[in-house]
Amino acid sequence: MEALLIKGGLIHDAVSEIPYIADILAIDGKITKIQPDIPPEDGMNVIDARDSWIYPGLVEAHSHIGLSGYGIGFEGKDYNEMNDILTPHLRAIDAINPMDPALLQAAQGGVTSVATGPGSSNVLGGTFAAIKLYGTRIDNMIIKEKAAMKCAFGENPKRIYKDKNNFSRMSTAAKLREILYQAREYQEKLISAGDDKSKKPAFNMKLEALLPVLNREIPLKAHAHRADDIFTAIRIAKEFDLKLTIEHCTEGHLIAGELAKEGYPVAVGPSFSHATKFELKNKSFTTPGILAKAGVPVSIITDNPVTPQQYLSLCAGLAVKSGMEPFEALKAITINPARHIGIEDRVGSLAVGKDADIVLTDGDILYSQTNVLRTYIDGKLIEPTGSCDNPEGLL
Repeated sequence: MEALLIKGGLIHDAVSEIPYIADILAIDGKITKIQPDIPPEDGMNVIDARDSWIYPGLVEAHSHIGLSGYGIGFEGKDYNEMNDILTPHLRAIDAINPMDPALLQAAQGGVTSVATGPGSSNVLGGTFAAIKLYGTRIDNMIIKEKAAMKCAFGENPKRIYKDKNNFSRMSTAAKLREILYQAREYQEKLISAGDDKSKKPAFNMKLEALLPVLNREIPLKAHAHRADDIFTAIRIAKEFDLKLTIEHCTEGHLIAGELAKEGYPVAVGPSFSHATKFELKNKSFTTPGILAKAGVPVSIITDNPVTPQQYLSLCAGLAVKSGMEPFEALKAITINPARHIGIEDRVGSLAVGKDADIVLTDGDILYSQTNVLRTYIDGKLIEPTGSCDNPEGLL
């Protein structure tokens, strides 16, 4: 049994707006108690946190970390397959490099869980995975292997495939509709065939990959910056009765009322970067705050490697500087993204029964001058080497 007891810290659990002082007991990687004055016992790793602020491990809903090699060019860039505009059968887990230095950097910045996956070159890019940010083997880091199916609208598919018969937004939408219709027909034939193998359609890996989307087991994860692209994503999701999350949502502040009516989760960002294309011209750190005030479920993202993952809390702080309520900003990098990617039962807040992903700081995590003192993932301290073997190590 491995027991971690963190005593006397100021707890910001991402559920209660008012922080409180208490102890946290974690056994074998799970939080078992949060209450004052938990008595230490022999064998416990006891941490005096009386001068620390305590947060749940930060969560990002949309990233490409581990698929974009840190300090390397083409050889490490594995997040975009640009030979086929429809690649739903690709899986992020087959390209994530756990030993990429960016993962340790992120953990040292307090980020413990992310959804990471394909980029936006293709109309359908493949499945995102939700992972923890430590380990040497991706199979042991997975929280949710298939978290979402990436799709993309707007400038990127147009630009990448402009010489391959995808000139317009109409074409992008039509290609997505066509393969969804094909997948639905494929599904109907499978159901009709039942156990009779002779009646089953020929195996199609692309259409097979879309069955969890049609069954509402995972959402379409729609890359959409411009307001009209956001509405196209919503239109198609409704046509096929699909779950949907909206990624980037750059012009979300211009349509906040409409998005509030729809209720889809949105991930806003990357806001801490240059407007490198026309559809980013209305990019602003005011967007997450405006959406949150309208009642939209908001997450803040870095879109790593656009902004380094470890600066997720800085992006939330800049949103506060631009008018977002601090508690809403904290939720936007903890419980909201956990819900966005369907892992809120394990991470995103400090609660009994959840994973012991815990961050200790020397002040408000939304302030740029605050230091992360310790990051625990599954109750184990992340060390500079990326190892979790020595519970006494320091960052």
